[in-house]
Amino acid sequence: MPESRENGAPLAVIAASLQRERRRTGLSLAEVARRAGIAKSTLSQLEAGTGNPSVETLWALSVALDVPFAQLVEPTRPKVQLIRAGEGPTFQAERADYVATMLSACPPNARRDVFQIVAQPGKPRESDPHMPGVVEHVVLSRGRALVGLLEEPVELGPGDYISYPGDLPHVFEALEPDTAAVLVSEHI
Repeated sequence: MPESRENGAPLAVIAASLQRERRRTGLSLAEVARRAGIAKSTLSQLEAGTGNPSVETLWALSVALDVPFAQLVEPTRPKVQLIRAGEGPTFQAERADYVATMLSACPPNARRDVFQIVAQPGKPRESDPHMPGVVEHVVLSRGRALVGLLEEPVELGPGDYISYPGDLPHVFEALEPDTAAVLVSEHI
């Protein structure tokens, strides 16, 4: 793939961006071309890195793909997210000594959230069923806890992993002070 063109717009970056954004939308080559008002062969050449796009063509494609113009012509940068221990938005349970810190919210086109849990012995955190298809994954990192379906929780120790349907009543009950876990809520 050519690395750049006369005016400095990197063809390889444009090609990769068009392919990535078209996959993200789930649209066919023909549909994106139709929405942008360009020939399918033009879009095919651009995705192959061999076209010579005008600003008007790239603008039409950015509108058709619902992305900012710059997202098609600038290289993507790796996204690194760091949340230090004790930071991040936290949520407390009303009826249990249970704190969930959101580590990663579900990005567009993904279907999962990641939480760090810290719980104390006492009243268990009983959860009502979530939306259909939710599966929860828990890795205990410190302490001991009863985790899983409300009717059949399993005792976990550090390093233990359990997954269970989150669309059924479930529980997290700390058995030791400062019990900690990572919970991934997956929306299937």
